[in-house]
Amino acid sequence: MQIKDVLLAPGNGAFFYDDQVAIKAGVPQDRFIYRGEPVTPGFKAIRVPASSLSVGLVLADDKVVWGDMMSVQYSGAGGRDPLFDAAHISNLTSQIVTRLLDVDAFRYLDACAKVFEPFEHKRLPLAIEYGVSQALLRAAAHLHRKMMAEIICSEFDLPLPTRRVPIYCQSGDAREINVDKMILKGVDVLPHGLINSRQKFGVHGHTFMEFVKWAAARTREIGRPGYHPVLHFDVYGWIGLEMGLEPQRIADFICKVADTVPGFTLNIESPADFGSTQAQIENYAQIVSILDNRGSNARIVVDERCNTLEDIRLFAEAKATHLVQIKTPDVGSIADTARAVLLCKANKVGAYVGGSCTETDLSAQASVHVSVATQADMMLAKPGMGVDEAFSIVGNEQNRLLAMIDHRRAQNENVG
Repeated sequence: MQIKDVLLAPGNGAFFYDDQVAIKAGVPQDRFIYRGEPVTPGFKAIRVPASSLSVGLVLADDKVVWGDMMSVQYSGAGGRDPLFDAAHISNLTSQIVTRLLDVDAFRYLDACAKVFEPFEHKRLPLAIEYGVSQALLRAAAHLHRKMMAEIICSEFDLPLPTRRVPIYCQSGDAREINVDKMILKGVDVLPHGLINSRQKFGVHGHTFMEFVKWAAARTREIGRPGYHPVLHFDVYGWIGLEMGLEPQRIADFICKVADTVPGFTLNIESPADFGSTQAQIENYAQIVSILDNRGSNARIVVDERCNTLEDIRLFAEAKATHLVQIKTPDVGSIADTARAVLLCKANKVGAYVGGSCTETDLSAQASVHVSVATQADMMLAKPGMGVDEAFSIVGNEQNRLLAMIDHRRAQNENVG
């Protein structure tokens, strides 16, 4: 089954691209904008509106299926691809179109492999892989008359999923209000917190610790009976920046924080940035070992320096994290997101299908199907930096998917 035409449509991401290096350097924040000059190449300002590029595949029956390309919020930092700019990839999109017109969309993994062959000995920009792989997954689902999750299960020889995947919401800067929203909605994992500056972390981490204690107390105060979420905080390397890049001191601080919220599982994402993937692996492995030996209720989550499928393999095999954020636009092809989850499971490391606030409704829905099909340990509510919209998009898509899977099972049992 050939693709007979390809459409491209510019679009918006759901949040903004931010120059993380400039923000960490301490530029002042003025309400929603940051004052100062950008540092990371590609940024014209420290905060710029996120853009996307939709790719539509026109199939032989005139059905059009779409996928969306974009970067993550902190593009160009932590070993990531540079800021996405649709104008700068125009020379590549013509090559991608030529390849798409020559593949059989009925065979998902084969189609991805052919379209994503290196161009001039270089891997395609990961944003292109991400968007095109979503469109190819929707094409395969349409042609097989199946759901996207069923295509993933079939291609990777997985059983139909039975378990709901816990959903993790992020607060953005409206921390207290959004924590209340998350608790009232019964979110599984919360609140992220966006601890991305010295002001939010505080001297010796005091401000951060007070926020952790408040979030735990708030769940008890206004949460429904029996509600017990996982507490997950992204600190953007600030433990290392404030305490020093010494694994023992970092682990000591994390244990101290965990001790303030007994009874809660505490996820600490990106406690430090050691400057390279190899250094990150070596030092995170030490932190993980210390926490495990102490029987701490804290878990380390890796993000920075763990971007591609190969990076994820290295961290998982080295047991250099408790949980990997599989940041979907940074991984590239969404087929590689599926591979990353399965790789984490094979190495007994947690798999968190994340992504970015800069994504779109289409990329979020495709991520849900991959997360549920592979039975990831948790997935991000996205896109955007609010709670309501992202939780609705991801949560509703999961509920619809599981209802359809139950329907499929009932049909199969009746036939049998």
